[in-house]
Amino acid sequence: MVLGTDKQRSVEVPVVAGLNPPTSGDPSAWSSYFEDLYRDAAGDAARVPWAHERPSPALVTWLNREAPGLMRPGARVAVVGCGLGDDVRELADRGYDPVGFDVSPTAVEWARHRFPALRDRYVVADAMSPPPSLQRRADLVVEINTLQAVHPTLRERVARGVVSLARPKGLVLAVCRGREPGEPAATAPPFALTVDELTGLFGACGWAPMREVDDFLDDESPARRRLRAAFRKRES
Repeated sequence: MVLGTDKQRSVEVPVVAGLNPPTSGDPSAWSSYFEDLYRDAAGDAARVPWAHERPSPALVTWLNREAPGLMRPGARVAVVGCGLGDDVRELADRGYDPVGFDVSPTAVEWARHRFPALRDRYVVADAMSPPPSLQRRADLVVEINTLQAVHPTLRERVARGVVSLARPKGLVLAVCRGREPGEPAATAPPFALTVDELTGLFGACGWAPMREVDDFLDDESPARRRLRAAFRKRES
């Protein structure tokens, strides 16, 4: 376990404009919730709790520190749950070949409007069942906050969808809220994960962390615990 600090905005999912997160693991209910939230925001990013109109600090830190030794220029990257598109823009500016997808058509159109030069880089797709056109094509898959955002019973489906995007020798970068094993589980999103839960989800898919999981506190007040790990497929 690597403890430290990292500038990462905390993400809470409150009731927004009368919208309540689903209480069950019904995938269609969660898809509708996210679409309703983006649609009801009516172009105001302040009404989307996790939309900060900047790339994820946890991603930026990893790109600065570790990606240069792992990723070639022009590598293909898939961004899961891309929201308003900032992570895709960051990756494109660094010379990678990204595509971002989100289950919300409104979010995808919003991202296209914000970054018209990257319009064709944003598509509508579901992390739990990515289309064949996205599968096994990415050198890097970026998964930030999707696992924590959906009901815990859906995590395995999301993890399987995430790894399906990667090439056989590709990488998966996952970032989520963290908690101790004995800490009570949340009853509403964000559903924080333990280190074992995070590594176990990808381990069940045949993927293992490349090194110890980063376990750090963000710079919010109060500070929030985050987990970050890069995974690679185990050798057969």
